[in-house]
Amino acid sequence: MPKVAYEVLHPDQNRSCVVFASPHSGRDYPFSFLRSSVLDEHSIRSSEDAFVDHLFECAPRYGAAFIKAGAPRAFVDMNRSEDELDPALIEGVRRQGHNPRVASGLGVIPRVVANGRSIYNGKMSQWEAHRRIRIYWKPYHEMLQRLLDRAHDRHGQAILIDCHSMPHEAMDGIARSGVRRPDVVLGDRFGSAASGEVVDRVEAALVRAGFTVTRNAPFAGAYITQAYGRPARGQHAVQIEIDRSLYMNEALIRPNGNFEKVQRALEDVVGEIAGIGQGRVPLAAE
Repeated sequence: MPKVAYEVLHPDQNRSCVVFASPHSGRDYPFSFLRSSVLDEHSIRSSEDAFVDHLFECAPRYGAAFIKAGAPRAFVDMNRSEDELDPALIEGVRRQGHNPRVASGLGVIPRVVANGRSIYNGKMSQWEAHRRIRIYWKPYHEMLQRLLDRAHDRHGQAILIDCHSMPHEAMDGIARSGVRRPDVVLGDRFGSAASGEVVDRVEAALVRAGFTVTRNAPFAGAYITQAYGRPARGQHAVQIEIDRSLYMNEALIRPNGNFEKVQRALEDVVGEIAGIGQGRVPLAAE
């Protein structure tokens, strides 16, 4: 089993209402899990948001907490609801309506990794699925909400920045349309998960750092953005998807020659985002 459900990096002083999170960068692949998979150690990492935690771990220097998952996405997906159970993978689970994520094998216990490659040969017991949820998924989300509650108590508002990476090919459709290929996609569930002011500030910080940004296409935010985005209650959630090819070799799953450059640019972005709302009245909901 992975050693921990999550790790939190706390600032020396909690001077920001922002919490940064990386739910898909966990890379603790225990031998027992690898042995149960039909994939090799390299292939099973293909849906991991590799190195995203390194890109955003500077957050505590700017007064913001940072939480990252310990368990890898292929083992349990923190960006899914705990009831998104896949009947094609988990024994005794009944199909309940049509959920495209579950149907494609990307439920809370994933059946596949990138490009639809199966993780297992056969099914998994409900006991094992619920054990992963109990030991890893629940503690991660309990701590995430605790961090947001603390930020809200101190500052009158809380902003979650949910950090992800996307395959370079994810934006091929936009590139073919003649529009400049975006480096970053912001997801706010089409305005329902965060106030426009928050998203505008996040986008402006990224643009000033040299990134090309678009919103909600093709990634508007999944479970975390939907579940934690409550702008009417002063709790905002914005998903950030960064093109992996900017900082890593996707085939080898290794940082490329631009990694440090991108890391430095994102440190400026993190510093700006962490400053949202500091010394001001709470941001208005929309």
